[in-house]
Amino acid sequence: MRFKNHIFDKVDWWTALMYAVLVITGWLNIYAALFNEKHEIIDFSQKYGRQLIWISIAFLIAIFILFFNWKFFEGFAYPIYVLSVMSLLAVLIFGIEVNGAKSWFDLGFMRIQPAEFSKVACCLAVAKFLSGLNVTLEKSKNKIIVTALILLPVIFIVLQNDTGSALVYSTFILVLYRFGLPATLLIIGIVTTILFVTSIIVSKIVLIVILSILAIFFFMISSRKIRELLIISSILTICIGFIFSVDYAFERVLEPHHVSRIKVLLGQESDPHGSGYNVNQSMIAIGSGGFSGKGYLNGTQTKFNFVPEQSTDFIFCTIGEEWGFIGSTLLLLLYLAFLLRLLYLAERQRSVFSKVYGYGVISIFFFHISVNIAMTIGLAPVIGIPLPFISYGGSSLWGFTILLFIFLNLDSYRLQVLR
Repeated sequence: MRFKNHIFDKVDWWTALMYAVLVITGWLNIYAALFNEKHEIIDFSQKYGRQLIWISIAFLIAIFILFFNWKFFEGFAYPIYVLSVMSLLAVLIFGIEVNGAKSWFDLGFMRIQPAEFSKVACCLAVAKFLSGLNVTLEKSKNKIIVTALILLPVIFIVLQNDTGSALVYSTFILVLYRFGLPATLLIIGIVTTILFVTSIIVSKIVLIVILSILAIFFFMISSRKIRELLIISSILTICIGFIFSVDYAFERVLEPHHVSRIKVLLGQESDPHGSGYNVNQSMIAIGSGGFSGKGYLNGTQTKFNFVPEQSTDFIFCTIGEEWGFIGSTLLLLLYLAFLLRLLYLAERQRSVFSKVYGYGVISIFFFHISVNIAMTIGLAPVIGIPLPFISYGGSSLWGFTILLFIFLNLDSYRLQVLR
């Protein structure tokens, strides 16, 4: 535990203040999304009433975390990770199914989603491993180990049929790149994503012809040796094989509703009353807000329940409708300031463990914020992930709170770490 004259000594209050503002903003918009004149503002039978309870507990969790000595989180990183993986396995056996995903423990008075807390555990485990003595990502063995640490929870989350939460872990590639992963692997990931999307939009024959022309071009500007020819030919063969594997992924790996959402997003299908309904209604709600919005509690699209999941995954459309372009921009600027502040804190860490963990925190928040908002305005497929501190839900709020305040705890001890 922390043994100082004051438990809040050296805590970064700017970040804590932005956290509080985001949480309060979230509650106000949850209330607006579910507003009903028949109910009192403090009504624990309603979601916004229950959210007040989750917020109160989140604040207590935040304070409790600040009591700990930072070495606790480094020393118990692996045990916490193991417990997290065990909880992901347990929910497959004892959990209940919600919206097609078996990801929840039903405690009677509330539901808990272990996947929200496994992000914290994975962050701690990756930070613990990368901060080990003489551990670098230049060695293949270390790459395999850290990849396994990240993929293990992903496997269990995918088995729960919660693809959205599983995709969050892809953001760890940014952390690994920051701490020594070769840029080549990052480029491969980006090229693979582009190839996946274009293989859906463009005819396979046309795409193969384009790739062949590019291969010839690169060979012509190279030294034209047998070695370059073999390398370029191998890359071309792998790309062609990947193009034809996309159909297999669509038919065997992805769920039908995921396939439909991707095709609607890419303009391959038009389904305004099916897979595209949520996004279509969300964009109508946001667009109807105009420049200054309709005013707090005056959103018709949200008030009359046109937008499904409007208090959770699609909470941003409530902000867009009632607060308009001005309110949406202010929220985005607040998130930007929040992320930049976290980046500043991460860079000033003296401990490798704290720095790696900090970048993990930044990456997870960046993924959630960018993807959630992008999917509500039709720029990304709907994958069902919450908007940090804004969306309704105890598990997500507590998970994000723990993730953030462990980092603030680590940062408060930075001056005690010798360089």
